[in-house]
Amino acid sequence: MKLNKSNKSKEYTYPNSVTLVKSGSDYFGRMGDMIDNAKHVIHLHVYILENDETGENIINKLCVAVTRKVKVYLLVDGYASQALGKEFSLRMKRAGVEFKFFDPVLKSKNFYFGRRLHQKVFVVDDFYSMVGGINITDRYNDMPEQKAWLDFALYSEGPISTRLAINCWKTWTGFLKSPKQYSPLHSKLEPQSDFNNVKVKMAVNDWVKAQVQISGSYVSLLSQSREKVILLSSYFMPGTAIRKNIKKAIKRGVKIKIIITGKSDVGISKRAERYMYDWLLRNKIEIYEYQNAVLHGKIAVGDKTLVTVGSYNVNDISAFASVELNLDVSDNDFGAYVDKVLETVIKSDCVNITDEIVSKQKNIFHQFSLWVSYYAVRLLIILFTFYMKQEEK
Repeated sequence: MKLNKSNKSKEYTYPNSVTLVKSGSDYFGRMGDMIDNAKHVIHLHVYILENDETGENIINKLCVAVTRKVKVYLLVDGYASQALGKEFSLRMKRAGVEFKFFDPVLKSKNFYFGRRLHQKVFVVDDFYSMVGGINITDRYNDMPEQKAWLDFALYSEGPISTRLAINCWKTWTGFLKSPKQYSPLHSKLEPQSDFNNVKVKMAVNDWVKAQVQISGSYVSLLSQSREKVILLSSYFMPGTAIRKNIKKAIKRGVKIKIIITGKSDVGISKRAERYMYDWLLRNKIEIYEYQNAVLHGKIAVGDKTLVTVGSYNVNDISAFASVELNLDVSDNDFGAYVDKVLETVIKSDCVNITDEIVSKQKNIFHQFSLWVSYYAVRLLIILFTFYMKQEEK
């Protein structure tokens, strides 16, 4: 099977109004307001939903929306959110919420194989939406005793939200065709966003459907940029195509800055990342480790013009194993704003990892630990993605 790596299958929609949203009260406050004001239908797809304080607040609002005759479709990943269990399913059924666990290709009591629903998509009335990397748990919220994990989402009003609603419906129905007559249900309120008249495109990665559009977005961003690229990415382990395009961009004189986490929730993943520091520095790439909390975001900007943001991590698991969804934005004003936001993160919250810092940390035991972590993670990625890589050939 030949993979369609092009992003041309999903053209830009126009005009949209957009706002960059940060994890914490900004994101969850906006989500709560959107639920409270919903009139017709809500689609919420998320990888991790927990019934902690943050999760319960959103769940309760969804249940209240149903009492206003709003149709609510809630889809969560069957692996990452399995702790919710059957009791949660019954609770949603009693409340009138349409609820499903997204199932893999194969599973049993002790076995789970196949794609996972890693996308985070929220659409209200087919006109208002948020897409990003933010799960619905306390870790991503501003809590009294902890800072929210750093992540981002794109809030949109306009035709891109209708396209997202159709995609949500297809996912809900098992990727069947959308209704022949699909009418947007949006209200006619004036845009309430920071940037108006913006071109936005949906990009999807899903190995079952042979789609690698987000991978293509990153390749396009790197290949089209001529001056500067900033990549903010959790679990950063780029595959062959991304590495090749990074090197090509550097040779063209493009300055590349990578923002990755200094504090990780997955220790082996962080050590694997650090094994790559020699390669990054050797290729003149600037490395910045975020210090304030765990960095979980997935966003990139090229030449202050092209932006991609969503659930896609720059590694082969996102490229070939999970269901991922990003939004691509082509807009000079919005691109310049995102560039400024990421430069502020670098200046205020990051440590620049230099050759000198890496050299000071080197010893035989440290390097062996990084080496083992890197190849252990690579082996896991190969096991996850072997089938798709064969298909890609």
